[in-house]
Amino acid sequence: MSPKKRRSKIRTALNTAVLVALLATSGWLTVEMRQRTDNGRLPALGSLQAEPTTPDDTAGAKAAAGRMTYLRLAHPARTVVRDTDGEVVATFTDGARTAVLTGPGRTFAEPRTTRATVVTDSWVRLLPRAWAKGAEQQKWFASWFHQYRGSTADDVFAIALQYGDGAKPAKNALGQRFRGDSQFGPVDVVNQRKEQSDFYDYLGTSWKFKDGLRETPEKNKYGALDCSGFVRMVYGYRSGYLLNATDTSTGAGLPRTANGIATGKPGLPILPLVKTGNTRNPLYYYARPSSIDALQPGDLVFFEMDKRTGIRLDHMAIYLGLDTDGHARFISSRKEANGPTLGDLGGDSRLDGDGFYAKWLRSAKRI
Repeated sequence: MSPKKRRSKIRTALNTAVLVALLATSGWLTVEMRQRTDNGRLPALGSLQAEPTTPDDTAGAKAAAGRMTYLRLAHPARTVVRDTDGEVVATFTDGARTAVLTGPGRTFAEPRTTRATVVTDSWVRLLPRAWAKGAEQQKWFASWFHQYRGSTADDVFAIALQYGDGAKPAKNALGQRFRGDSQFGPVDVVNQRKEQSDFYDYLGTSWKFKDGLRETPEKNKYGALDCSGFVRMVYGYRSGYLLNATDTSTGAGLPRTANGIATGKPGLPILPLVKTGNTRNPLYYYARPSSIDALQPGDLVFFEMDKRTGIRLDHMAIYLGLDTDGHARFISSRKEANGPTLGDLGGDSRLDGDGFYAKWLRSAKRI
């Protein structure tokens, strides 16, 4: 056989092997997706999450980082990072630890409660310290950016989905469950879900805060998170933001309630609270923001829904971004869904339009 014919025969064999491998992989992925979605249960909050479009090759991302351009923008003051192709790589806001990095696309869905889906390439992470102009020149930032640019390690969104409907449980080294399907709270005597379930109630372990106050969980609140408890679990216990025991605790840290977080010191107001000006027995004390254009994924949003609670914000959520219908969608823990949801039980999980939650939106913060 001539060398030319031998090379042709080898190429044919290689092409056949590659085709067989591709077909096998395709078949495996099809079976895998069916097992994820057709398991006879209500879909978990993140069960239809798309696989990353690129592998988690952190080393490759670092090598390809090249020369970055750091641009300063205003309203709010922030630094936007672009790569050599002009694509946005990250956004860092002055006075906030929340950073948004661009990464592989993901899809978040909750088919049981909404037909809307959120497709996003935003990965929300916490910086070790609040951002300030020129921080890109500091060593701590170089180390952090080196670690997380291109990484698909769990971010704020991934962590939040780990407490949704049907989410699988996992335990830490001490044998404590730290993630998995969360309820909102125990049922009271009038068959209503009780609030006041914090992250330590979910964990089932006592917690000593920096001011020395120790909180002990209630047994009937095990595995439960109310709206602010959910945010404190995601941003605090899991992501590392300092937590305060109460709304009146001194020092840096997330207060205990939605109202405390909204009106307290931590974070940067993105949609500031505005009083209605109606001081004569006002139905609601704060006004709805005139625009939500300044929001970015990961922002905390606050609502004033129940006039019985007085002058205070009584619900909070994490902003996810625009859904596939172009609506601003959030995730929160609420009574109607008995836990964290991005769906529409108890009202559309949208910040635009005239839906239930949109009407009672009052402010937003970037922590």
